[in-house]
Amino acid sequence: MACNYEEDVPHVLAVDDNLIDRKLVEKLLKSSSCRAVTTAENGMRALEYLGLKEHHQQNNGSKVNMIITDYCMPGMTGYELLQKIKESSVLKEVPVIIMSSENIPTRINECLEMGAHMFMLKPLKLSDVKKLRHQLTNVEVEKR
Repeated sequence: MACNYEEDVPHVLAVDDNLIDRKLVEKLLKSSSCRAVTTAENGMRALEYLGLKEHHQQNNGSKVNMIITDYCMPGMTGYELLQKIKESSVLKEVPVIIMSSENIPTRINECLEMGAHMFMLKPLKLSDVKKLRHQLTNVEVEKR
């Protein structure tokens, strides 16, 4: 996992099993003034980072302002990761964005009903990330 975290800078956790997609999301987030981006290659590593994995003491959940995750990943889908996050008393308010290359309406609806903030189609573009940045800014204002 790569971590670039600075105080007072929105921090996004990007989860994707595909290295190219993960790097693309990271680059787009950083180019849209979201400098603090942590990446994870699967749902289990994301849970580890967030402190939600059993027997794992680290708790970085309070440092994350948004989570963006791929839907289709081996071992744990983005939907399953979303469920774990929404079950957490500490992280349930953190916006989760699901992204997928497959435009399947039932999947999109399931994710939104589970509490996903947005569902975005891959490949992400700079305009998509600017929408995320706007959402993140709104979340930060609401917290104050």
